[in-house]
Amino acid sequence: MKRHQTTPPGQNALSVGVSELLPVRPFSLARELAVSATVYVQRMTQIDLPAFEREWIRFESWLCSNSPADHAMLRRPAERERLIELESRLGFDLHPELKALLQQHDGAAEPVAAPGSRRRLPAGAFLPSGHCLSGVDDIVMMYDVLVDVGKDNIDADLWEDDALAVNLHRCVPFALPNDGGVAFVDHRPGPSYGHVYEMGIGSGDLDGTLWATGLTQLFRTLADALESDGPFLYYWPTPYEGESGHRCLEWQIRT
Repeated sequence: MKRHQTTPPGQNALSVGVSELLPVRPFSLARELAVSATVYVQRMTQIDLPAFEREWIRFESWLCSNSPADHAMLRRPAERERLIELESRLGFDLHPELKALLQQHDGAAEPVAAPGSRRRLPAGAFLPSGHCLSGVDDIVMMYDVLVDVGKDNIDADLWEDDALAVNLHRCVPFALPNDGGVAFVDHRPGPSYGHVYEMGIGSGDLDGTLWATGLTQLFRTLADALESDGPFLYYWPTPYEGESGHRCLEWQIRT
């Protein structure tokens, strides 16, 4: 089992340790690196931000018309200076789709449950599994948690180098539920760049569940489910009316 290596400043993961590893598997490793680099470049050049904006607008429009209490929780766009500070804190650029999402809204307002209400999630938790969109501050906070969890996983020496559990320092959270989990965008150079995963940190589920190959696909699939009353994975959209009379969205698991 290979141990995790930290990428030196100014180098990407594809350029580290090649000279040391080539004698072991010169042809297969070189081929794998070439394929990984090619896929990464293709994914970078094929990012269609207008498509992301269209799918987000579809999703947000549905909220506005059918779940106004949830829609009201969306914050104003994140300021450019805050996004620059966030990227500086991370040490790498945000995926263009995630940056575009933050430029639409700096997350959703912190949901506050009505006193004594235990039957439903509060407004703003309109993503599957009760996830609420994170703003810059929440992203910074949860990213630090992911880094610490990843270090613990590296020390445990139970995962291969390509496992999500030991690469959480290259994953940027964008949504949080109320149960200790996290939804994040994979920022590792390679074929998984931009993939959206959900991971149950609190439950110890560190394998991660693939939600989509990107935020564009995620919001397209969610909007399709909402417009057709169909499923997203095993989650089904279930709008409801709260005690206050406001309509909200919840995703219920059906097996």
